[in-house]
Amino acid sequence: MMEPVLRTKLGVLYHGDCLAVLATIDTGTVDLFFADPPFNLGKDYGKSVNDRLAEDEYLAWCRAWIRAGVRVLAEGGAFYLFNIPKWNVELGHYLRDEGMTFRHWIAIDIKNSLPIPGRLYPSHYSLLYYTKGKAKTFVRPRLPIPACRHCGGDIKDYGGHRGKLNPEGLNLTDVWTDIPPVRHKSTMTRGANELSPKMLHRVLEISSNEGDLVLDPFGGAGTTYFVAEHMKRRWIGMELGDVDPIIRRLKGEKPNFEMPNRGDGGKGNGKPVMTTPLFR
Repeated sequence: MMEPVLRTKLGVLYHGDCLAVLATIDTGTVDLFFADPPFNLGKDYGKSVNDRLAEDEYLAWCRAWIRAGVRVLAEGGAFYLFNIPKWNVELGHYLRDEGMTFRHWIAIDIKNSLPIPGRLYPSHYSLLYYTKGKAKTFVRPRLPIPACRHCGGDIKDYGGHRGKLNPEGLNLTDVWTDIPPVRHKSTMTRGANELSPKMLHRVLEISSNEGDLVLDPFGGAGTTYFVAEHMKRRWIGMELGDVDPIIRRLKGEKPNFEMPNRGDGGKGNGKPVMTTPLFR
């Protein structure tokens, strides 16, 4: 049996390949599966991770962990998959082949690249949302009614029927324009390619309850586990690359990574988004 490298009151973290770890998890025990895999764009995630596979090889690998994720997911559980549109177009077919029910293609509006000659400016990531049959948990968050920063009035008055709007705010749509990218060293805990805690908080709010079990097979900076701890969800995590950023984050310690071209000699001395230790 693979031993975890970290335990908290709510979760366990494994250092190893996700397919190996998933094979040890009982069928139908996970309430929410969230995946943010490498995008196969040739980025450096350390010597343990190859982010430059042939397209067919990358898709075959994705199909393997998707199948494993569906197996461990409980009936009514939610499956979220964050990737670029190029891949999620293909990966959505795999989820359908596994018998999953499509709920939404959520567009995360984040301009995180430069314009590409001969193409439209890519400015969103794709978040697929499927369930294993009928969703057992679905909470629809509401957002504050946007106001004009100059006059303070509502930006959308909905045809003059302002008084008919729900006082708790607007219904959340499948286009999320309010997810801030993690770019500044003061909010980074690992470096590039870090997810916003706000996005994970929203995902867990929609599709899980306190005490539910959340699984993320690609730990990265540990954002999913970090948010799950604060929202009192149980969690299982795994990471093939360096797990030190995740452990430091969950302990409330300062990150330890290089930040080139930041005007500080390349040293990243920022603190995590939240610095309160989650356990001692």
